[in-house]
Amino acid sequence: MLPIIRLFSIPMLVLVATVAGATEFEPESYHANNCTRCHDSHVYVRDDRRVTSYPALQAQVARCDANLGTKLFPDDLTLLVDHLNGTYYKFAK
Repeated sequence: MLPIIRLFSIPMLVLVATVAGATEFEPESYHANNCTRCHDSHVYVRDDRRVTSYPALQAQVARCDANLGTKLFPDDLTLLVDHLNGTYYKFAK
């Protein structure tokens, strides 16, 4: 019985260590390190900005993610959109 417990305990320890070592997505630092490679924050506040609604913001962030090839998780994309919306756009959801 003891060898069976050892057999299953090692993969569980690796799984727990992997989950514990995962970092939480931080939209502010992601924005500073990735989005500003292509543009500064002026694009968010200019009079002739392309993004004029929350759905348009979601679509634009998804396009930027695809163009950069960063492949963010859907939850992380949502956090980034919410960060941009709260900081710059102030669109109703």
